[in-house]
Amino acid sequence: MKTRGCRWAALGGLIGMVAATAGGAAIATDRALLVLRTSETRAFASWRMLGTDGPGARYEVETAERAAGPWRPVTGGQPTGTNCVVPVPGGATPLVRVKVTRPGRPDEVTPAAAVPARPEPWVRLPLATGDRAQKVGLGDFDGDGRLDYLVKTPDFNTDPYQQPGYWKKSTDTYKLTAYRHDGTRLWTYDMGWSIEEGIWYSPVVVCDLDGDGRAEVFCKAGEGDPREPTGHVRTGPEWLVMLDGRTGEVRRRLPWPSRDGFDDYNYSSRNLLGVAYLDGKRPHLLVVRGTYRIIKVQAYTPELRPLWYWEASGPDASYRGQVMHGLHAVDVDGDGRDEIILGSAALDDDGKPLWNTRKGHPDICYVADFDPARPGLEIFYGLEKGQPRGGVALHDARTGAEIWGNPEKTVHVHGQGMVGDIIPEEPGIECYAGESKGGTGWWLYTAAGKLIHRQDLGELSPKAVYWLEGATKIYVVGRKLYRWPREEIGELSSGRTVAIADFLGDWREEIVVAADGELRIYSSTVPTNLRRPWLMEDRLYRNDVTVQTMGYFYPPQLSTALVQP
Repeated sequence: MKTRGCRWAALGGLIGMVAATAGGAAIATDRALLVLRTSETRAFASWRMLGTDGPGARYEVETAERAAGPWRPVTGGQPTGTNCVVPVPGGATPLVRVKVTRPGRPDEVTPAAAVPARPEPWVRLPLATGDRAQKVGLGDFDGDGRLDYLVKTPDFNTDPYQQPGYWKKSTDTYKLTAYRHDGTRLWTYDMGWSIEEGIWYSPVVVCDLDGDGRAEVFCKAGEGDPREPTGHVRTGPEWLVMLDGRTGEVRRRLPWPSRDGFDDYNYSSRNLLGVAYLDGKRPHLLVVRGTYRIIKVQAYTPELRPLWYWEASGPDASYRGQVMHGLHAVDVDGDGRDEIILGSAALDDDGKPLWNTRKGHPDICYVADFDPARPGLEIFYGLEKGQPRGGVALHDARTGAEIWGNPEKTVHVHGQGMVGDIIPEEPGIECYAGESKGGTGWWLYTAAGKLIHRQDLGELSPKAVYWLEGATKIYVVGRKLYRWPREEIGELSSGRTVAIADFLGDWREEIVVAADGELRIYSSTVPTNLRRPWLMEDRLYRNDVTVQTMGYFYPPQLSTALVQP
């Protein structure tokens, strides 16, 4: 791995990852201590700050040769952040732990983690199938308080669009495999031949819906082998199934929204799943069918009882074709309950239409606090359908009204674009979008709508990541990591980025890369004094992480701007 201005090290073990649940909400009770060897004589330790810690919390890093001690302080009682460089005798593999002191509470000591024996730029999670992962989800399957992995294989995708180069006959069936945090395989579920090998046929989410402390897996399912001689699946029963997180067994089976009303295989084959806190307290499940024509949405309670159903027909026919290639759930009106951002339209928490821009299907759609100077949340769009203006635009998330829009004509804005505060001199989150074949435009806007760059950054879907010492993000193009404008600071190994989330160490994000037969997980080793609670305590961020296992990969966003103090 090449490095420049950024230090890398191997992750020695997935130590202390916890996302216990209370009322279905992911609440950390562990420090997610990470110890990464950066050289023969140094290691890097980082840990999780909880929202309940308060400003008076102190963190003391200690080392020992054995679990019984003696334990020696490293930080001298004066730590300022949630990470620390740890001196290591040459070739040694000592233990590291963190003692947490909070006013008025007993001291807390993390379980000890060993310094890895040798530097390596990633943690390796071997996959039992030997394939390359297509999607990766996170959840505590066995209730031990540590985040486990759901891996979907193989990395093959066919699109329902019936034009050369898109739809391909499936050559295998998808497998969902659950792994404990230490890499132990728990179970494998075969989705079967009734589910074609494409992301639109096979939505999956991981969530502790019932709040028992163990996550379930929800996915689309069919029966038997209903393939036509061509390989298409156009008939047969369709189900929503719930898999037990510990065993992979099917625990519940409910009808999937039907194919009725769809006049085309391409349109009926597009399916999504999502999670929303529709009562403001507990996660509810959303099942969606349709993107470019009719839209059907079924909401379920945490007990999997039907809550409400909505479709884009009759008086709501204008909502047809407004869906993105994913789903966002966030409280946009301040009532404490999540609304559903379908794409260019939104539903209220009770399933009633909220607003509709009528701009059509967006390839790019992110919800966040883009402009901290402006109250409320915003949505950044890149519209697939050509627009005379406003094909790249920022809208108000509460009303759907346009705040600013690109004045130029667009042909086909494509991919997932990128959003992230990558330019420290510009307030808020920057927004990038580009056109596919036939178009000529690339745009990088500030949160206030100032065009600051109109060149190709290298791809249509770069990914911005919290990685450095402050609130400014880096961005990933292919396998290269950049600091704005184009300073290369690192390079990932061979493979494809399949997940980004804050699930290890401090508040910086991890990058999960799918390589042949394994996952490789990268974490920042850049020291920082900026203390922040782990990002999964933000409900929008947590919801966004949940839906990374289905649809397009849209990196998660925060509902409150992360700014430098």
